[in-house]
Amino acid sequence: MSKDGKLMDMLTGYAASHQHPFNVIVHMIGIPTIMFGVLIPLTWAGVDIGGFQLNLAHAVMFGFFLFYLTLDTIFAFAFLVFAFVVAQLAGVVGEMPLAVSGGIAAAAFFGGYVAQFVGHAVEKSMPVLVKHPVQANLAAPFFTVVEMFKLLGLRDELFNELQLQIAARREHEAGAA
Repeated sequence: MSKDGKLMDMLTGYAASHQHPFNVIVHMIGIPTIMFGVLIPLTWAGVDIGGFQLNLAHAVMFGFFLFYLTLDTIFAFAFLVFAFVVAQLAGVVGEMPLAVSGGIAAAAFFGGYVAQFVGHAVEKSMPVLVKHPVQANLAAPFFTVVEMFKLLGLRDELFNELQLQIAARREHEAGAA
């Protein structure tokens, strides 16, 4: 499978359930919120290296970045910048007392997921999380970056191809039913 094929396969599978503008906007807010909620407790374990606090949140985001590099270099580096900002904000909250930071982490995590389920109810589509939980959690942060590019009008050829792939997939599924 080519690099472009792997990228298109992942985006098509995820984007097919995220076509309604309300659902996309909710995910653009909900996914970073969930990431924030997950990263807060990961900031509790770390080391100081030359005056910079390196923690598990940084390590996890770097792991995602390495995986995303196998899909697309530009999107991967955009994710790295985005993830670094979210991880740094999580670190600030992670330094608060445990009851406060834990409460914020839980509220962000669960609140982000509730928002996404509302978005899918509006779209009338099954969340990818229900069908493929691992794939959904790997694809969602990447898709947030991809959607940002789309909103900024960047890489239009990719999005045009993506819509063609989604239409072909739906046509194939309708014919198989």
